[in-house]
Amino acid sequence: MATIEFGLFDWIDLARGSVGDLYESRLQLIEFADRAGFYGYHLAEHHGTPLGMAPSPSLFFAALAQRTRRIRFGPMAFLLPMYHPVRLIEEVCMLDHLSGGRVEIGVSRGVSPYEIACFGVDPNVDVTREIFSETLDVFRAGMSNEVLDYSGKYFEFRDVPMEMKPVQRPYPPLWYPSFSESGVTYAAEHGFNFMSLGPPALIAHLMDIYRKVSEASTRRADRINGHVATPKLGAMRQIFVAETEEKAFEIARPAYEDWYKSITKLWHRNSDASYDDFFRWDPCLAAETILVGSVDKVREQIQRVVSESGINYFVGSFAWGSLPPEESRRSLELFASEIMPEMSR
Repeated sequence: MATIEFGLFDWIDLARGSVGDLYESRLQLIEFADRAGFYGYHLAEHHGTPLGMAPSPSLFFAALAQRTRRIRFGPMAFLLPMYHPVRLIEEVCMLDHLSGGRVEIGVSRGVSPYEIACFGVDPNVDVTREIFSETLDVFRAGMSNEVLDYSGKYFEFRDVPMEMKPVQRPYPPLWYPSFSESGVTYAAEHGFNFMSLGPPALIAHLMDIYRKVSEASTRRADRINGHVATPKLGAMRQIFVAETEEKAFEIARPAYEDWYKSITKLWHRNSDASYDDFFRWDPCLAAETILVGSVDKVREQIQRVVSESGINYFVGSFAWGSLPPEESRRSLELFASEIMPEMSR
């Protein structure tokens, strides 16, 4: 089995109680993960939906940087069509200094056209792809030069001084999340760290594509993440571990139903059922994209996806829907004490 590291994925979706309490409980959970030896924490960005109660990830990361010491962190992902690239450069540099160089940046053009439209951006795929590309070009140029000069279709910069520079040069490691063949091909061509979601067979297929494309692309002069020698290849799962199978399902099932309502709410508001089946409880359990059960069962499921796909990074989401904070904490504790050591040998 490949050497494996572990991370956390999060939405910070709507839960019972105040939003302030939600932030505090999540920070406490990440503090535990920091002490337990998790590699990284990855936060999704969402807008106009109860799925994302941290719509400005950078603000949450500023607090996180002060509450942790070792765990690396970053967005999964910044939705680049919604960002002004100079502001993004400055925020990332600040976070890298606040954390002592622990930032890792996921980038995406976004999945939901309804969230993109919240910012007055044309959600047409061709448009968001162009804006994504230009924003990333400006981001890299601004991070790597003392003065920013750039001319594109959407952005124009002349002699803009770049006083801020990150701790990690030329810029923090970059990630690209996707569950499509075109997405993983792009990630591999440019050496991005890569994260995906899907059944074990899909994960194995995508990772096989990544390795083949990456091997053929190592000498590309335009490789965006070429400063990272060994990219992380990760799979994400929603997880709930309990002392018994019965207890795990009793707690997780209703909590997941609340999460499902959050992830589909904005789509349903627009009379769109595109993601209804993709996230339903029973199909996700069968596909093992949700892992619920005893320590032994969940460990076996993780070992299967790791051995079949050869990933070197496993990412769990432990707090979602209406899971009480104390139950998420207990699940994470069991995972850290009973599963991680067995798989890290």
